[in-house]
Amino acid sequence: MSRRSSRSSTMDQGEFILECKAAYLSMFDSIKEKIESQDSLLEALQQTGRNPSVKILKKYWTNDTDELSFDDFVDICKKEPVTTSDDLMKAFRKIDINGDGYISLEELHKILTSKGEKKSKSEVKKMIDEVDENKDGRLDYKEFCQMVMSTTEESKKMQRKMMERKEKKKRQDIERRGDISGSQVSVRSAASSVKKKEANKENKDDDDDDDDEIDEECVTARSGSARSERPKPSPRKSMSETTTSQAQDVSHSRTSLREKTEDVSGSRTSLQSKDDVLLTSRRSSRSQNKDSSRSKKEKDREVGTPAGSRKSSLLSIDDLPRPSPRVKKDKSRQGSVSRAHKLDEPKNLREWTHTKSKGSFFMEDGSLICHQYDFNLPDDSKIWITIQPQKGSRGMDSSPVDTSVFILRDRPDEDGNLLVAFTEHRDSRGKYGVSCDLSAGKYYIMPYTTGCRFKSRKSESGKEAKLVSQDKGGKYVITKSFRKVLEDIFDYSDLDGNGFMSRKEFNLFNIRTSGEEVADEEWQVVEDRIDLEDGEITKAGFLQLNELEAEDSEGDTEDLWTTLVSMGYNKQLVMDQACPFQLDVYTEDCDDAELDVVRVDSYPTYPGDLSFDDIISKSFIKHGEISRVKGMKDLCMYTYTNEGWATLVLDNKSHTRVRVELDCSRSENVTSNHDSLQRTLRVDPGSTVIAYHLMPEDDDRDWQVKCTETIR
Repeated sequence: MSRRSSRSSTMDQGEFILECKAAYLSMFDSIKEKIESQDSLLEALQQTGRNPSVKILKKYWTNDTDELSFDDFVDICKKEPVTTSDDLMKAFRKIDINGDGYISLEELHKILTSKGEKKSKSEVKKMIDEVDENKDGRLDYKEFCQMVMSTTEESKKMQRKMMERKEKKKRQDIERRGDISGSQVSVRSAASSVKKKEANKENKDDDDDDDDEIDEECVTARSGSARSERPKPSPRKSMSETTTSQAQDVSHSRTSLREKTEDVSGSRTSLQSKDDVLLTSRRSSRSQNKDSSRSKKEKDREVGTPAGSRKSSLLSIDDLPRPSPRVKKDKSRQGSVSRAHKLDEPKNLREWTHTKSKGSFFMEDGSLICHQYDFNLPDDSKIWITIQPQKGSRGMDSSPVDTSVFILRDRPDEDGNLLVAFTEHRDSRGKYGVSCDLSAGKYYIMPYTTGCRFKSRKSESGKEAKLVSQDKGGKYVITKSFRKVLEDIFDYSDLDGNGFMSRKEFNLFNIRTSGEEVADEEWQVVEDRIDLEDGEITKAGFLQLNELEAEDSEGDTEDLWTTLVSMGYNKQLVMDQACPFQLDVYTEDCDDAELDVVRVDSYPTYPGDLSFDDIISKSFIKHGEISRVKGMKDLCMYTYTNEGWATLVLDNKSHTRVRVELDCSRSENVTSNHDSLQRTLRVDPGSTVIAYHLMPEDDDRDWQVKCTETIR
């Protein structure tokens, strides 16, 4: 008896239909929706634990197929078996290259990095450690199966709960419309209805044994991952093509064995890591808890909001607690701020989809330049964004540089506002974070630093470091110290952190260091002169490019120094005019958000001819504390304070230019973005000016802002 007929005879048909329906609804909102592509068919079958080969898929999705219904899907599930231990054994043997009965760290690492994003050995070791019961640092067959199949039942339970939630919501919608009669169908009655339809069909079992051929994306998991990643055209992608997330890191590191196993035996097999398997339960759980996970506090914020006024509630900055920034005492404004608290990140963050990128701030002629991002959100979602300086990023006073993020809409809302939210809260290590609800759409993510700890270099002295030397044969080579700096520059420029520099990343690097994009003919030169891996530059190749430049210039280091200065290094090879940072974006209800690095430049002008300073000034005014400047009816100063810094903004609503002297010298434990705590500003009529950013000089002590204003 074939496995197909055996399964059909032993499994209750009602439960079988329910299982198919639950898997189908993990991808679609209704069983009335159609499967419209071969990729979608593959995904749907993976939800049931089936891993069809390419040959099997083509049998059901022919050149004449436009779509498949739910009934078609159930019929296919009847005919095709779930992945069996025999299938996994075949996959195991193909991965076990030396045939010793174990999958070693080296073998798994080689498979996981042969296609998709590069994984470090430490990351692969972590995957092994999770299922390595005997702690021998390798996987036997049992442990291998556990890694692939361990969450099958859990995933099915999550799919079932997700289906029941959708059915319940459907019934509630019908009740709200007052049209209940005859329209409410229980999960089991729906399954029974489908079962009757199936009983009337001719049950033809195709016993063709295609089990020896397992498709590249197929040995994923017994349960399959909900909305698992479809095969992408490029195994390792630049930031412009896609973004990485915590789930996607694993999804794209899926053991793509098509080419690998063809080299071994002509068969095609793939493996999905345990992290991929967990994605099913995480995403299903995320969908199940989407409505219930909203905290009471968030719901309370929606009270009083007109119905339909916005698609999803936004975590208002007004609702975030912060100390009173200042109180009036004599003629000075003052406020006390406590030390930073623990960053309050979402409790279920591990279940959210994670997207990340690196970037840097650069100081150029007193102006701030940085990497800037587009953020595309296909579905409404709660998001959590954090930013922090990378390890070793220090300001002029050797303290960590403050980093923050502002989220802007791509067009003004009905009130003319572009700013959605910004990071106000931080932890003791300098990581800032913000949580809010966003409607589907396009946004700009703009990193920012106040300049209190990241300032222009005053002067430069000291002996210039040596970049190039000659070896015994007279060949020009780069020095050891220069090589170390170039390795760091490569790491900072590898924005997606995959260990390679894509053409887009190299282009952004070239724009920063030369002001020009890399033309096709220039990229061709790169391809001709160094070896690339999957079309991307390796670290060794990057070093080779600089050595070739030194050799071509016969030891002239002018262009090499141009690169170093542009990347923020001084003549002693110390980075003091750049601050690399790490940006992390988590989405709770959207699995395919895209974070795309679009430029490394000064801040652009936004709709309405607004500068970035204009936008953030309006926000500081909105959330700051107001006081009128003595002697001027229409001149106000706002003090905005959060856990990390304080900002003073002057708002001149009069029709005349005003000269204002500010004295913050009586403030306690503060450093500012200006050289002196006393300065005079000219404020044009109808304009706002950020007068000061101030932050604690010593993070371990309380700090206090005191400012006196005088009209001149």
